[in-house]
Amino acid sequence: MTTDSPKETRAKIIAAAMDIAAAKECRRASLADIAAAADLPLGELRAHFPSKPAILAGFIADVDRGVLAIEPGFEPEDTPRDRLFEILMSRLDALAAHRTAVAELCRDLPTDPLSALCLAPSVITSMSWMLEAAGIASTGPLGLLRAKGLLAVWLAVLRVWLRDESPDLAPTMAALDRHLRRAEQFAVRLDSFTPPGAKPDRPSR
Repeated sequence: MTTDSPKETRAKIIAAAMDIAAAKECRRASLADIAAAADLPLGELRAHFPSKPAILAGFIADVDRGVLAIEPGFEPEDTPRDRLFEILMSRLDALAAHRTAVAELCRDLPTDPLSALCLAPSVITSMSWMLEAAGIASTGPLGLLRAKGLLAVWLAVLRVWLRDESPDLAPTMAALDRHLRRAEQFAVRLDSFTPPGAKPDRPSR
């Protein structure tokens, strides 16, 4: 019987799953394999996570909390794009220790549509928190569109980061800046869009 706290047990499960992913065995590994790697009874794993995608969602949530715990040190003149740049680079820093595992998961998930579908709410939620950290509203239909747009930016930059062997991550930063600029242009158009039939805002007198 484990004497670990629930938080410690949860961390052990996630660490075991990421180790299995780094060893390129994620697709073949069962929940029993993950429990064994974490040195836990299968029932203990079930008490914390109902499925493999749930374990990965837990990892994503941990990365979110780590990024949100960092004092960003924004300057008053920083634009939303500047703030998102800093936040997403911090997110990549948080993933650096798990780079091999992330690479394997990015390779496996497109071949496992059910798991990818199960993860979709978690990744959208993650991007919503990144928007909020940058001072950008993420609620309502417009907020959902922003989160989806940021997710597209994140996935594009993640692919560059996984191939980037440079010491200063210059290619990754260039890609992030480029994609954020494109997203910014789209966001400006989106914010100024008036739905058909809707009355435009009346100018203030």
